[in-house]
Amino acid sequence: MQVKTFPLGPLETNCYVLSHEGKAVAVDPGGEPTAVIDFLKEEDLTLTHILVTHFHFDHLYGIKALQEATGATVISGSEDVFLLDSEVGQGGMWGFPKVPPFSFTSINEGDHTFMDLECKVLATPGHSPGSLSFYFPAAKAVFVGDVLFYRAVGRTDLPGGDFDVLKKAVTEKIFTLPPETVVYSGHGPQSSVNDEQINNPYFSDFQR
Repeated sequence: MQVKTFPLGPLETNCYVLSHEGKAVAVDPGGEPTAVIDFLKEEDLTLTHILVTHFHFDHLYGIKALQEATGATVISGSEDVFLLDSEVGQGGMWGFPKVPPFSFTSINEGDHTFMDLECKVLATPGHSPGSLSFYFPAAKAVFVGDVLFYRAVGRTDLPGGDFDVLKKAVTEKIFTLPPETVVYSGHGPQSSVNDEQINNPYFSDFQR
C-alpha cells in the first residue's frame, strides 16, 4: 500500500490517499481536492471510498467535490452525526465558510475491507464522540484523525470532547498496535506507536 499526503484547507488538514493495485481510498479531504483528483488521474487510480475520521469542519470541506468527481462512497462513524448541525461540524467557526453537504454511510468498529486489504476500524473517541481510526495491518499504518498527534493529542474542549476518554482510547486502541505501526495524524508529521508511547508527554504514565 502506498500513502500520499495532501495538506488541504484552511487548517492544512492532512488528506491521505492510500492506493493498492489500482484502487484507492482518501482519508479526510479537508479542502479543495483538485490536487487529489489530479493525482488519481495521473496514477490511473479508482477511488472507491472516502474515509472520515470525524465530523469537524476542517476534515470535511473537500468531501462533496471529491465524491462528485469520483463517485466514491463516504464512510464515517455514527456518533458524530449530531456535529453536522453545529458550527464545529458545519463550519462558520472563526469566520470559516460552511461545509458543502454530502451523503455518507455509517460504519461500525470491526474488520472491514478497502482496496482488497484488511482494515480494522477502531472506535477512538475523545476528540469527538464518533472519532474513528483506520488500521491497515499489512501496511503497518493507522490513520487516527485528531485523536493523536506527534508528541501531542487533539483538543477536547469542543462538543462531545473528553480528555479522559481520549487517553483511554489511545491507550487501549492505538498503543496496543504493533510498536512499529506508523501513525498518520490529521495535522502535522507522522509518528509511530512506539515513539508516542515513549515520548508523548500526555502519556508519561503509560506502562509499556
